[in-house]
Amino acid sequence: MSRSDQELAALAASHDIIALGMAADDVRRARHGSRTTFVRVSDVPSTNGGAASWPVTAGEIRITGSPTERAAAIAGVHDVASRANGVPVSAYSLADLEQLSARDGVTLRTLLEELRAAGLELIAEAPVDQLKDPRRSIEEVNIAGLALARLTVYKTPAADPLPLLKSVNELQRAVAVIRAFAPLPRRANPSLPSTGYDDVKRIALARIVCDNVSSIQVDWSLYGPKLAQVALTVGADDVDAVSPLDETNEGRRRAPLEEIRRNIRAAGFEPVERNGRYDLVHGTMPAGPVSAA
Repeated sequence: MSRSDQELAALAASHDIIALGMAADDVRRARHGSRTTFVRVSDVPSTNGGAASWPVTAGEIRITGSPTERAAAIAGVHDVASRANGVPVSAYSLADLEQLSARDGVTLRTLLEELRAAGLELIAEAPVDQLKDPRRSIEEVNIAGLALARLTVYKTPAADPLPLLKSVNELQRAVAVIRAFAPLPRRANPSLPSTGYDDVKRIALARIVCDNVSSIQVDWSLYGPKLAQVALTVGADDVDAVSPLDETNEGRRRAPLEEIRRNIRAAGFEPVERNGRYDLVHGTMPAGPVSAA
């Protein structure tokens, strides 16, 4: 890490969220300049993937839900991938796949290779706090020829975020394939209710501590445009799960694409649409530092 443990502890203990946010923004701008990427995602429930459809504007098709049967999971991926028309297909939590492989008595690598053969490109998420062996499981994803869309946190494990964030830094040092880290929990922890202040501070600390991870990500659908916009000013540089719909009943100006672009620009950054592979969808990158994958 570029900062000592003492410096990180002082930052985590500080109540000066403005100074912390500025420090995180410095790290973010050094890596990405004014660029903020976003991806439009179409969710496909695993229970009815065969009947699902998605807008052509989707930059990622994400199969959601927990797979309960290996054969059904493979068949579902094959069906969606066969109709994806080149759009990257992601699916499942790596923790759920760990459990499924154990129940079926096969190795995790075998299951991952079967999903890749069915057309899967990306594992949708790897919740670092749920994986039995994060390093080994993420390495298996890489060996199987798949990519990891993002490292996530399922539930806030403790009031002090530093131990978890340091573990993510160490994990990336070992595997070197984590493209994006979403540090805000996917599920609320009743014993540790989060506040907006806590969320903003966690984003900023994640950007500073996990300086070897390219992108710090916030989920648009889960946390909403207001928190996502604030997160961009304190270290986040990528927005996940924007709706692929081009229009709403409220008119095109209120459509998700226009709203995400407007929010990013209002935060002082340049919106750049990507797909699940982190390829650009339209246009060219604005001038600025190029992040490491």
